[in-house]
Amino acid sequence: MDELILRNCRVAAAGGEEVWDVAVKGDKVAAVEAAGSIAGEVRDCAGLVIYPGFIDVHNHGAVGVDVNETDVKGLVAIAQFLASEGVTAWLPTLVPDSDEVYRRVIDAIDRLMEMQSDMPIAQAVGVHYEGVFANERMCGALRPEFFKKYLGAESENHPGLRPPLLRKEGSFYGLPLLKRGVHMTTFAPEVENGVELAAELTRQGWIGSIGHTRADVETLDRAAAAGARHVTHFFNAMTGIHHRDVGVAGWALTNPGVTFDIIADGIHVQPRMLEMACRAKTPDKAILISDAVAPTGLGDGEFQLWGEKVIVENKRTRNERGSIAGSVISMFDAIKGVRSIGFTPAEIAKMASTNPARLIGDASRGSIEAGKRADIVAVNSEGSIAFVMIGGTFVETA
Repeated sequence: MDELILRNCRVAAAGGEEVWDVAVKGDKVAAVEAAGSIAGEVRDCAGLVIYPGFIDVHNHGAVGVDVNETDVKGLVAIAQFLASEGVTAWLPTLVPDSDEVYRRVIDAIDRLMEMQSDMPIAQAVGVHYEGVFANERMCGALRPEFFKKYLGAESENHPGLRPPLLRKEGSFYGLPLLKRGVHMTTFAPEVENGVELAAELTRQGWIGSIGHTRADVETLDRAAAAGARHVTHFFNAMTGIHHRDVGVAGWALTNPGVTFDIIADGIHVQPRMLEMACRAKTPDKAILISDAVAPTGLGDGEFQLWGEKVIVENKRTRNERGSIAGSVISMFDAIKGVRSIGFTPAEIAKMASTNPARLIGDASRGSIEAGKRADIVAVNSEGSIAFVMIGGTFVETA
């Protein structure tokens, strides 16, 4: 198979200054060399900055499709939209719901993952269960009636409750498992047996992310020691920073072993606070997410979401309880947001690609270098997407 040479690229991870040739062969990056040094079919990329494909680990839907409510066809529609916005991998994210809904959606994600490899769409790489074991006082837009209690290893003695260990039916405490891929859940470590839950998630290879929580520092330290060292949508649905009370946010900022993700829509987190947090944690340990919901891509209006009416106005969501109900941004909107407050292409590449790849343990993604997947987003001098490539295949963009 002939190589395609992306000539005269400015590679984001290299600072976006020097010019390189990037050779793509099949679905992989074959080489990154000095401009003009590789022979082959050429696509001139002069003036373009190329990023590794964006990875969104927290996405509830888009273009009118909600992950909780959809089937394979709907997941494909979301993935097509995400690809057009530079997302090359994602974790479909479920809010708390019935076990029946969980089983249906996990089956749909399984089937998507079986068929997607030859499709130029954002590749689903697992599932994110948000807030199943959460603090009801920090529920945000989540529905507490679907929260679960973790009764620990002794739960086998409680009729009607699934035990925490993996069983033949392929579930973790009532949460169905995919046949392959990443399993992530956002939980509050202060809930009953929450630290034990953190340890069990870690033992079984899940990513346990702290969120929707009011935990104190001692509990947070114990959860981190048990393996939960990531924090979901930083600042949101957690206790904040006070000069006499460090809060969950202060704990995350001051704990060097903890990473966090953050919604860069300018609404969930005020831009100056966003910059402060990502600078304090450093772009090596911060991750951008969309937390996008079904109305994303549809503009303003009234929508039904998670059993209630949600109003979208001026890119802000509001449910009937007055809470923000996710965002309506894409990952590329997040990239534009952090770029506007001074983050460099190299820093953005870390927060949108390298760091989420590290979080989910995917060594094939997250950077543009020989042997990695040819997941590439090219951005022109006007700040618009010039092209997207997923596994070496160009994606049709608007």
